[in-house]
Amino acid sequence: MTKVGLIGLGYWGPNLARVLNQTTRCEFTACCDLDPQRLKKTLRQYPGLKGFESVEDLLSSDIDAVVVATPISTHFDVARRALHSGKHVFVEKPLADSSPRARELTEIAQARDRRLMTGHTFVYSPPVVKVKELIDSGALGDLQYLSFSRVNLGLYRKDVDVVWDLAVHDISILLYWLDESPISAGSFGRSCVQSFKRDVAYLWFQFPGGTIASCEVSWLSPQKMRRTCVVGSKRMVVYDDTDPSEKIKIYDRGVIVHQPENFGEFQLTYRTGDMVAPNLANTEPLLIEIEHFLDCIATGETPRTDGRFGAKVVSAIEMAEKFDWQREDQLVAA
Repeated sequence: MTKVGLIGLGYWGPNLARVLNQTTRCEFTACCDLDPQRLKKTLRQYPGLKGFESVEDLLSSDIDAVVVATPISTHFDVARRALHSGKHVFVEKPLADSSPRARELTEIAQARDRRLMTGHTFVYSPPVVKVKELIDSGALGDLQYLSFSRVNLGLYRKDVDVVWDLAVHDISILLYWLDESPISAGSFGRSCVQSFKRDVAYLWFQFPGGTIASCEVSWLSPQKMRRTCVVGSKRMVVYDDTDPSEKIKIYDRGVIVHQPENFGEFQLTYRTGDMVAPNLANTEPLLIEIEHFLDCIATGETPRTDGRFGAKVVSAIEMAEKFDWQREDQLVAA
């Protein structure tokens, strides 16, 4: 039975502690946080845990794997130390704060034969997996474009802007669905509340196969929205993660272009067919994700969101940030 320790008990750490305690696939034996109050609270909730106030002390214990839920700026250092200590490592998204660092973690894990996995939870969500099946089966036809909207009021974060907080989810879904990396990208946004930290942003991507995608993210919206539209030549899909009963809706809709019979003739037919909402499993994605990590440790299998995948997500973010339409030099060049 794999012995697992959790590093970081802040915003997301308690959720990870809950599923680590819930699953029967590991022994959740230790936790670590620099804040003594957070540590005491967790130890009261899970009395069987060993508590550590330093990462070094936890890594020196008898654990086999660690789950890292610390601030993004610390992911690289904590994960690197864990890998060099011989531990399997799960790192909450994103894998690191730069693609070179993400790739270095991947190389260390490969050299030491340890499993390295990035916590892109939505990739393990049953609705997202279902859309992947529809795309791969050809049921949607040729993909034409995708649009993502992920907006809400808060939570404002001190360590990163809205792109690194929210857009990373949609980019991971996008790369998982298309199984390819973008060839070009761009972005623009605005810092409305906190200086030098965007709380609203728009990103767009173009892929080798011709598919394009747009992504809207915001911490400054009156409503919470988690809506994705996937448009194919045969069918269209709307994925709404806030819908309690029908998260996936498949529309048999589209446009049919008729070949003109004479010069000047132009005809289009709009196809409006049935809408189908498939039945989906109700298993919690976070539990699926953690158990996948544990299974990969046991079998040696490569995680679906391994280090390489995590590095590709970080690279896509960097590509979009590199071309910012608000920079005057790039506006002139464009």
